[in-house]
Amino acid sequence: MAFCLFISSFPMCSFPIHSKLKSFSYNGSSFHRLTVFSASQSAVTNKTSIEDDSKIRRSANYHRPIWDYDYVQSLRDGFVQDESYNERASNLQEEVRMMLGNMVDSLEKLELIDTLQRLGLSHHFEAEINKTLKNISTDRIGTAAWKKDNLYATALEFRLLRQHGYKVDQDVFTCFMDDVGNIKSSLNQDFKGLLNLYEASYLLLEGETMLENARELAAKLLKQYLKENNDDQYLRVLVDHAFELPLHWRLPRLEARWFIDVYEKNKDKNPIILELAILDYNIVQSIHLEDFRYASTWWKELGLGEKLGFARDRIMSNFLWSAGMVTNPQDTKSRRIQTKVNALLTCVDDVYDVYGTLDELELFTDIVERWDINAIQRLPNFMKIYYLALYNFINEIAFDILKEQGIDVIPFLKKPWTDLCKAYLLEAKWYYSGYTPTLKEYLDNAWISVTGHVMLAHTYLATHHITEEGLRNFQEYYPDIIYHANILARLLNDLGTSSYELKRGDVPKSIQCYMYESGASEEEAREHIWKLIDAEWKKMNKDQMTESLFSRKFFERAISHARVALMIYQKDDGFGIEGNEFEDKVLSLFVHPIFLPK
Repeated sequence: MAFCLFISSFPMCSFPIHSKLKSFSYNGSSFHRLTVFSASQSAVTNKTSIEDDSKIRRSANYHRPIWDYDYVQSLRDGFVQDESYNERASNLQEEVRMMLGNMVDSLEKLELIDTLQRLGLSHHFEAEINKTLKNISTDRIGTAAWKKDNLYATALEFRLLRQHGYKVDQDVFTCFMDDVGNIKSSLNQDFKGLLNLYEASYLLLEGETMLENARELAAKLLKQYLKENNDDQYLRVLVDHAFELPLHWRLPRLEARWFIDVYEKNKDKNPIILELAILDYNIVQSIHLEDFRYASTWWKELGLGEKLGFARDRIMSNFLWSAGMVTNPQDTKSRRIQTKVNALLTCVDDVYDVYGTLDELELFTDIVERWDINAIQRLPNFMKIYYLALYNFINEIAFDILKEQGIDVIPFLKKPWTDLCKAYLLEAKWYYSGYTPTLKEYLDNAWISVTGHVMLAHTYLATHHITEEGLRNFQEYYPDIIYHANILARLLNDLGTSSYELKRGDVPKSIQCYMYESGASEEEAREHIWKLIDAEWKKMNKDQMTESLFSRKFFERAISHARVALMIYQKDDGFGIEGNEFEDKVLSLFVHPIFLPK
């Protein structure tokens, strides 16, 4: 299936599409702080370091990377190599496994699973968690005594089951609502239950108005609780945290770092679980640090950061994105490949958005589509260097898969990269002609230009669940989960970056398209974009509960892609402009360990 955009004087542009686009509606070593260079301190020129020409080119004046190569290579810690440290963590894992296996009470099991997930430990207990949730899902029909008239238990069960792909009807909350659709007055002081209802509501689907209404009612009561009640400090912290961003939208690794500190202050904490969480966090941090050092070396040896001086040199941001998507610590190979993909995507984005002229971009798009290495002689030098890097990278991946699984994936990988270049080219034509698309026109193209389909195509190959049918389906139309995750990433990106991009000269983003089309103010347009974001989350929630050719791991990575975008662009352009808040997150994730309490 394909779609076309017809724009006066523009050629047709055809991409594979997800199945629902036609129905789209708007509706230990020494640690120190790094020095952040401002754009004015390190403004790049409008020439590459390898050629000089008379063409007028744009410049985004990106600041230099704040993560110096020598500094990154100097970072070391010994948690992975320390046998006693790893042995202690392994012993604690067995204690927790026995703890989970010996529990009889269903609510206690759910509470433990929730705690393990929030502390970043669930990857050690996937089999046990899946078995427990399957059993609870099977037994949930009827009224189980452990959750009867218990809002907290019902909401926790609902959230965990939906999160893991189980179908649970919103009607489980009917018994907690009165005849006019309000939360029963007897529950107005059940703040623990109300908080879990609020968190559970973010896994709602389109049309679940009762649950959407329940969210608003729970939020109102919880806000009143924050004003009047100071008894339970632990609960207050959790409520504040939920209002800042719901748990379902948060990046699990950052949540683990935050929750370890909070859980440590909980008077009901389990010291075994807390110690394991701290040990495991540091061990995983060591794995990530080694992955980042590898990525930093690869990037320096590749030389694109130096040769393409106009492009964002953001290997840390690209690694952060891959670590956020590939969450299992043991998936080192996938994380490293994903980082390379992300780095190559950043460069080609700036080739189209910043440096290339329209005739160069048309030529480059044609050569990528034909995948013809002999045609690169027609390209300017900076494009030759980039194309060779991309060509070699794709061929290396394809060679490994052909050797190991006997499947030729070059046509599969070439397709998303070609679609991306076509989408970029269309945006370049809009820019050079001064054309402002409608919001629908913009999003019909921008869900491709946001690059997530390329990331997730490589992710699909890395899940080790490749089938010929899956490859065919992927090439005919992208799975719905990719479309919805990409729309989310695109809208979030626009909220954080559009003002910077317009200043340097760029195609209008979703905010400006809606303002131009509707006459809305910028504030009204931003509110409208957030409504679209909320709608896409509902669709993605449904996607993960729908049977598919693609593995659970693939769906989790697609959702994580959207979560990373939210984390990066929640307050600003955390990708293009690496600042103090972004730096603090990176340091806590990859550099600064957590010390065990004495």
